[in-house]
Amino acid sequence: MKRLVTGLLSLSLLLGGCASTAPTSPPPALFADERFAPPSEAVGAQDLFALSPAMRDYLHSATFTQRLRSKGMRQGLLDALYSKTDLKLEYESRITRTASETYEARMGNCLSLVIMTAAFAKELGMPVRFQSVEVADSWSRTAGIYLSSAHINIGLGQHASDVLRGYDPERVLVVDFIPRDEAASLRTRELEEEDVVALYLNNRAAEALIQDRIDDAYWWARAAVAARPGTATTLNTLAVIYHRHGELALAERTFQAALAREPENLSVLRNLEPLLLTLGRPLEAQALAKRIASIEPTPPYHYFDKGMVALKAGDFDQAVVDFAREVKRAPYNDEFRFWLGIAHLRLGHLADAREHIALAVDHSTRGDMREVYSAKLAHLRKVATTGTRLR
Repeated sequence: MKRLVTGLLSLSLLLGGCASTAPTSPPPALFADERFAPPSEAVGAQDLFALSPAMRDYLHSATFTQRLRSKGMRQGLLDALYSKTDLKLEYESRITRTASETYEARMGNCLSLVIMTAAFAKELGMPVRFQSVEVADSWSRTAGIYLSSAHINIGLGQHASDVLRGYDPERVLVVDFIPRDEAASLRTRELEEEDVVALYLNNRAAEALIQDRIDDAYWWARAAVAARPGTATTLNTLAVIYHRHGELALAERTFQAALAREPENLSVLRNLEPLLLTLGRPLEAQALAKRIASIEPTPPYHYFDKGMVALKAGDFDQAVVDFAREVKRAPYNDEFRFWLGIAHLRLGHLADAREHIALAVDHSTRGDMREVYSAKLAHLRKVATTGTRLR
């Protein structure tokens, strides 16, 4: 990724620096309701954890209750929700859903799955603990916007009815939705339910912005800031929306409010730099660029972009080198894996190409991209078995 220029914006999605100690009232000076059209959809999180009639029917079904009796409340709940033979839930990162929407769609990102699991657990009377997981933020690009995705999981406490299974009110079963072997050993920080609500609202704002629904994005971001005032992540999203809408003074004020909370938040700093240029303050922007470089000398997508240039120029060896360096920094990024596989393919390294494209399929969090990768992988396997020509 080049240093951010006008039009390339950085957002935190799913989770990012969400503090559990924040001011108790929203900063009204940062809101500008009169400058945006009313939302085209209902905005809020009142029904975030609500169970639909279909969910209640499932909760009282014979299959569900049998699982609870045979395996205990917590393990029975997890087996019922995430077994391959029952609901068959899929991980899908593009849309953040409420509990009932996730159940109906049978898919969700990590935040959606946490919300749905919490809804069932709370209905069953189980204590619930939300946790942010200290993993390096992963990056993706959509519609010219860089998205920083961190991670959240959920811990389920024991129900008092599990006394025969060794009831311990302090014992928590951690449920994680990332496919990483080291997940259980990662450091975590407990979140309050209000943090989860703000994360949901912030995600909806980011998703509306990606779709260029600026007015809807504003109302979702406003709700996120009001839900957890003073959080840098939500303030950053609101400021990005102001910049996109041409509210430059408000954008700067909101970025500065975010930096007062987290002075070295890279998403905020990267977004403030092009705003300063737009405001005609190039010296301040240059100084900020140096500050950003001192915090993170090599930004996300730096080697990937170099690899794409090399690939287009026909320098496939250099493309492999650059893509491999990006994969080393972000081994679970499906886009990086796929293009590393393509670079190997251009060199005739069929085994390496199959390996990396297969990993792209495994790591992808989007159904449409899994189909693209799977089609290419199927072609490579056909080449290996039948000698069909490469394409």
